Amino acid sequence: MKLSVVIVNYNVKYFLEQCLLSVVRATSRIETEILVVDNNSSDGSVEYIRQRFPAVHMIANKDNPGFSKANNQAIQIATGEYILILNPDTLVAEDTFDICIDFMNKHADAGALGVKMIDGKGNFLPESKRTLPTPEVAFYKMFGLAALFPQSHRFGQYHLSYLSKDETNPVDILSGAFMFFRKKVLDEIGYFDETFFMYGEDIDLSYRVLKAGYKNYYLADTTIIHYKGESTKKGSLNYVKVFYQAMIIFARKHFAASSAGSFSFLINLAVVFRALVTVVLNLLSSSYLILVDALISFGGIFYLIHLYASNIKNAPEYYPLQFIGIIIIPGYIIVWMLSAYFSGSYEKPYRVAPIFRGIVVGTVAIAALYGFLPEAWRFSRAIILLGGFCTGTVMLLTRLLYSLLRYQQFTFERVDNNRVIAVGSPLSTTRARAILQAAAPLSELVSEIDVSNKTADIQSSAAIFKTKEIIFCSEVLSYHQIIDQILRLGNSYDYKILNPGSDSLIGSNSKNNAGDLYAADVNLSLARPIAHRQKRLLDVLLCMVMLPVLPLLIFFVKGVSKFGANWVLVLWGGKTWIGYWETAPESIKGLPALRKAVIHQAAEYEDTQISTADVRKLNYLYAKHYSISDDLSVLIRNIRSLGK
Repeated sequence: MKLSVVIVNYNVKYFLEQCLLSVVRATSRIETEILVVDNNSSDGSVEYIRQRFPAVHMIANKDNPGFSKANNQAIQIATGEYILILNPDTLVAEDTFDICIDFMNKHADAGALGVKMIDGKGNFLPESKRTLPTPEVAFYKMFGLAALFPQSHRFGQYHLSYLSKDETNPVDILSGAFMFFRKKVLDEIGYFDETFFMYGEDIDLSYRVLKAGYKNYYLADTTIIHYKGESTKKGSLNYVKVFYQAMIIFARKHFAASSAGSFSFLINLAVVFRALVTVVLNLLSSSYLILVDALISFGGIFYLIHLYASNIKNAPEYYPLQFIGIIIIPGYIIVWMLSAYFSGSYEKPYRVAPIFRGIVVGTVAIAALYGFLPEAWRFSRAIILLGGFCTGTVMLLTRLLYSLLRYQQFTFERVDNNRVIAVGSPLSTTRARAILQAAAPLSELVSEIDVSNKTADIQSSAAIFKTKEIIFCSEVLSYHQIIDQILRLGNSYDYKILNPGSDSLIGSNSKNNAGDLYAADVNLSLARPIAHRQKRLLDVLLCMVMLPVLPLLIFFVKGVSKFGANWVLVLWGGKTWIGYWETAPESIKGLPALRKAVIHQAAEYEDTQISTADVRKLNYLYAKHYSISDDLSVLIRNIRSLGK
């Protein structure tokens, strides 16, 4: 056996599918075995891949033993002369493995190699080449000197940024996303250290290659796509803890006691700093953000009103604190916050339009209510205007701060239009159109470029139609051609790939996010955060509407006591009025989570004999096409069943 490809998977079946399709193409001329280790995925990866790729050797773990141990499971039974450790969220070119094997054959000193990696937007990934993270190198990286002076041979060591990405060079550390080893070297130095659960194991193994007298090479002659971190979430305190703990394990293992102590000290400083940043980010990117906005807005409005009273009214005590500070300002802020919330201002990616819309609607609502306030409370319309301006400004600034801390850019993330171009054959682009209509109905396929037309110009078509997203159909395009096109077109566009036999479009819509996909079973209306907010609001409003007519409903619905219990549970948040039909765990598996429903979307057919598979289809359709109007329709048809 010439080559063994080892892939560890965790809940990324569509990315794994694309990865395997590219691996199969790249090994058409090479005797190869493909080993996939699944770490107890819950997305149906094992069954899906076994059916789609019967020749793949699947190892299905019943738990998640970590990246190192899972790789070792496969390496121990691999028979190839070369071992490739490959991430599931990668895509290789048809000639990638040929180029790697040829290089290894010509360089007897090479124990392992990595390749040039780009993300889904075509941006070069600097982790493609790294040096050993000594305490000095780690210090420059952690405290920003590496970013400030990338061309410095001293400060730019971490990512070897002073070396050209287009030149092959020996390097210290390879990325775990693509590590191409000689099997005999692994047998000599040992496999992955299972002390590392995740992160740091690639640094450790790369360093052991060097200590054994071999070289690690960064090979610039071939390029792969790595969608970056699709299997992990890096915005949590847990990630900070696990990642830096792995660095400490590495230092204690390989550095002298004094150096390891210095390294650990720096790491702990970095942990504290990153933890603080992460806490701030979590406050600015979760339900806490509405509280942050409200508190800062309260302080800002209070200050502006004081200035207004002192300088315009010439009466510092013009606005009584007992009304303004306790009733008026908090009341106004609640209206603005609710309006902004339901306009989508707290839904990522953060955008200016929902903030503006929310503040305008809230201001109009407050102005309309102003006339109904008691005369003693109607102090000045200036409070409304100043408050709206202040609240909107605060919401803009908190999101800009989030962007600065998260992405190191003081700007809102770009939100592209929904115009799409598909490149392929007429048959494949038609299939792309169908997937878009099913999974991303807001996207519009405006042009289909036939690759058989040699005069077709993708960039010109994108400019003419003002599109920002391009779909490449790999049924007629090679992955090498797709990668070349992405590199040529640059990061001004978003890219998706449609693979033969697949119902998903895979790519990366933002340099700030991991992989992204359109697939019929993941792009569901009910999966959107705003849909859950609307559903919860509908539940509460229905409870309020029912309250005045409860005496009538008690005589109308079946099961009076149960109806009362349901009403309380829905109001409290323990149930929802309308939701899934749950006949078995399989009937809702993989669908967006909902509270248990009082009635389901097919309640009138509850007594009909129907299979679990058909119930699941009904639940899927409900999640895919969810709307408030549909819920109201179900409620009206089945109002007598609210006591079930």
